[in-house]
Amino acid sequence: MSGSRRIENISLIGFMGTGKSSVARIVAAHLHFAFVDTDELIEARAGRPIAEIFAQAGEPVFRHIEKQAVAELARLKRTVIATGGGLAAQEGNLASLKEHSLVVCLWASPEMILDRVRHQSHRPLLHDPDPMARIRVLLAAREPFYRQADVLLNTEMRSAKEVAQHVIHQYHTAVSGPKTK
Repeated sequence: MSGSRRIENISLIGFMGTGKSSVARIVAAHLHFAFVDTDELIEARAGRPIAEIFAQAGEPVFRHIEKQAVAELARLKRTVIATGGGLAAQEGNLASLKEHSLVVCLWASPEMILDRVRHQSHRPLLHDPDPMARIRVLLAAREPFYRQADVLLNTEMRSAKEVAQHVIHQYHTAVSGPKTK
């Protein structure tokens, strides 16, 4: 990270089921920051669930709405932002987040992700005869974007609270700058 970046927020990116929303709520509460979930923001603005947007209008329309939401996030300060799983893979979104946020990617294996989300019917990208194959394909396509985060954190063997503690530490380190002797 360059010293000239203004880090006023924390943005969590990563695949569905990695704990972004849960961790973001804990981090926001601890730091006394606001909390925004981009999927919840989009649903509130659209007046319908994301699964319905996907079904009725398609993924391109959803991604357009998502991109508009990301542009609005740049005005926020002292906010923890939990993003949708595909947000970082859409052109311009990651660069926009990095203008004002420490970007932390939460990571888990495809097996762990499926175990965590298999019973969640609101996941439109998992409505597939072979959800594990779908997760592997999407994860492989998105991995290059996820790896551009400022921080990568594996969530596999950690509680949401423990992951949140790591995020908070990384945030404090980023805003205070490197220690010199």
